[in-house]
Amino acid sequence: MNQLRVVLVLALGLMMGWVFPPGRIAIADENQEGAPATQEMPLEELRAFAEIFGRIKRDYVEPVEDRVLLEHAIRGMLAGLDPHSAYLGEDEFKELKVGTTGEFGGLGIEVGMENGFVKVISPIDDTPAQRAGVEAGDLIIRLDDKPVKGMSLNEAVKIMRGKPGSKIVIMVVREGRNAPFQIEIIRDIIKTSSVKGRVLGEGFGYIRISHFQAHTSEDMLKNIQRLKDESGGALKGLILDLRNNPGGVLNGAVAVSDAFLEDGLIVYTEGRIADSQLKFNAAPDDVLDGAPIVVLVNGGSASASEIVAGALQDRKRAIIMGTETFGKGSVQTVIPISRKRAVKLTTARYYTPSGRSIQAEGIMPDIILENIKVAAKKGIGINHLKEANLKGHLDQGNGKKTVPKKNRNGAKKRPLAERDYQLNEALNLLKGLDILNKRS
Repeated sequence: MNQLRVVLVLALGLMMGWVFPPGRIAIADENQEGAPATQEMPLEELRAFAEIFGRIKRDYVEPVEDRVLLEHAIRGMLAGLDPHSAYLGEDEFKELKVGTTGEFGGLGIEVGMENGFVKVISPIDDTPAQRAGVEAGDLIIRLDDKPVKGMSLNEAVKIMRGKPGSKIVIMVVREGRNAPFQIEIIRDIIKTSSVKGRVLGEGFGYIRISHFQAHTSEDMLKNIQRLKDESGGALKGLILDLRNNPGGVLNGAVAVSDAFLEDGLIVYTEGRIADSQLKFNAAPDDVLDGAPIVVLVNGGSASASEIVAGALQDRKRAIIMGTETFGKGSVQTVIPISRKRAVKLTTARYYTPSGRSIQAEGIMPDIILENIKVAAKKGIGINHLKEANLKGHLDQGNGKKTVPKKNRNGAKKRPLAERDYQLNEALNLLKGLDILNKRS
């Protein structure tokens, strides 16, 4: 920040007509070890900045305040670094604070920018966007009658948020569709519950984490204990569903990973300053007592969810299934510069325990499993002949007779494979591992 102040002072000095000697100006900075290092300021670029600033002040079609121009300059400086660094003005900083509380008004989607359009990283579970059919990877090109091209991400988010009950029509480009199409969404209060759980089959648990908050680990442990109680005290295995999980709080991801690891490294970060060089290690406990884990991921799994998947994969604690993850392996630090404004700056990269960088690479699953849909075969098929159909067949003798199970409400439930193919395959893998463990 000291260097930024020097730049602004020099730029303002040039605009005021101050005279500097030709060449470059040297300033003092600090390196990682804290020792002073000499850097030179590019005087020509500062002169160009001052000249353009003055030209806008003098020739632009309408008067513009200095404060506004300088704020635009700061926004552009940060936006040019990477997709995640940004200047947070009063509205953006307020929205960031509101978002961390877990309740806000809007559509319920995590978004980023791609080629000037809003890209859906993932829809949040049980929100208007998910119910309306918005999918991870969708490109939003219009918001009502407003083209997205030319908007900043913050401007687009501001339009998408609104009063509960109000309507917005988004135009979407989706891979596999020949033409853009419209989706109508009714805004609602978005209350983000990050953890859900249920028992699948006999003794197999399922935990869904939609995003990472400060209390995600605590909520997950409560759900796992409930599933244990429902299963008679222990789980044979667990499916951890991180599909379309855009990330969130780093400490939440570390705590979730720690719940399944007894020791060793979980994740580490590296950056240019000392505060960005961190290592996180596991405490000696495993909430599942060694029971197998399958982690489901896809292209909407980003950041904190990639930390969990990478840690459990590298430590050989879980099998990762699904498709390659998003690849957001950078750390953003929010630096308040006043009570109402802040800078969100990328300060480090994430690395898995084996030293893999997640950034722009993502996590490659151990088992690639595409998100496909299957359906039961309909129509008249061949009725295969069975022993029981043969005339004069022997009965079961003294063996135990199998009593078919009935659905509690009498209705035929759609097979899990039809409802969620990837989840069904993960459950089959857990069942296979359980069978092998019993035989060994």
